[in-house]
Amino acid sequence: MQFIDQARITVRAGRGGDGIMAFRREKYVPAGGPSGGDGGDGGKVVLEADANLQTLLDFKYKRLFPAPDGRRGGPNRCTGASGKDLIIKVPCGTEVRHLSTGILLGDLTRSEDLLVVAFGGRGGLGNAHYLSNRNRAPEKFTEGRDGEEWLLQLELKLLAEVGIIGLPNAGKSTLISVLSAARPKIADYPFTTLVPNLGVVRRPSGDGTVFADIPGLIAGAAQGAGLGHDFLRHIERTRLLIHVLDGGAEDPVEDLLVVEKELVAYGHDLVERPRLLVLNKQELLDEQHQDELVDALQAASGRRLILISAAMALGLEGLLAQVWKELGV
Repeated sequence: MQFIDQARITVRAGRGGDGIMAFRREKYVPAGGPSGGDGGDGGKVVLEADANLQTLLDFKYKRLFPAPDGRRGGPNRCTGASGKDLIIKVPCGTEVRHLSTGILLGDLTRSEDLLVVAFGGRGGLGNAHYLSNRNRAPEKFTEGRDGEEWLLQLELKLLAEVGIIGLPNAGKSTLISVLSAARPKIADYPFTTLVPNLGVVRRPSGDGTVFADIPGLIAGAAQGAGLGHDFLRHIERTRLLIHVLDGGAEDPVEDLLVVEKELVAYGHDLVERPRLLVLNKQELLDEQHQDELVDALQAASGRRLILISAAMALGLEGLLAQVWKELGV
């Protein structure tokens, strides 16, 4: 399934039905009078969060979503049928904004959350509506009004409690694959992961916690370099970040500072988010080099370092214990 996390769509509510002009002409009714009915209201456009959807792929090829129009009024003061509301399913975690103004209309985070994004036009009035003592045979009626039409920007932000971040090839995908049943693509080249991967990790209580493997950041990601700018939004909702460093990298301390800088540049208080610092690929370090590197990283970050080897499944229990402690499990 292709992962699409941004989409632009046009929503158009239904037009109201026209009122009509009609007069009762029945046998034995000498003064039937006006009987033109009102038109029905146009249908609304409503977005509904659906927990079964994980991507905005449905909006890649279909961009226009019109709701049905209301029906015109009928004789004998019959009101036309209102247009049926158009319900559009979107994934949980979808933010909806006006494209031109950027105003946030709503944030659909829970299953079955509803958001009306376009109201239908009101139905027109039939001539029966204008009957008065001064005008016993009104010929006036009105047309229905157009429904609202808006250009919308949809942005999906994944709903994960824990986000795994780091430079390319730090071992993020390997880590989520051994902690959960997720099976991301893993290879020895940069930007192997092109989309966020979600995995469910079992808590000690038996409940599941969603972890998200965020594609690799690089220097300048917050300004649009690499893939980081496209996917930094997905860690905005996380409660805890796991910053994974590559123990086999040329300069892990510099790698640490690169990601720290990008979190500061992106904003949204990400740099203040609770964070665990993890040094991966422990099997590549000799004891002396390991001790020196641990001291340097802890001094540069001011955080306690957790040593693991995702490939060898070493240190994972201690990492998870610290995760549950931070989450208050």
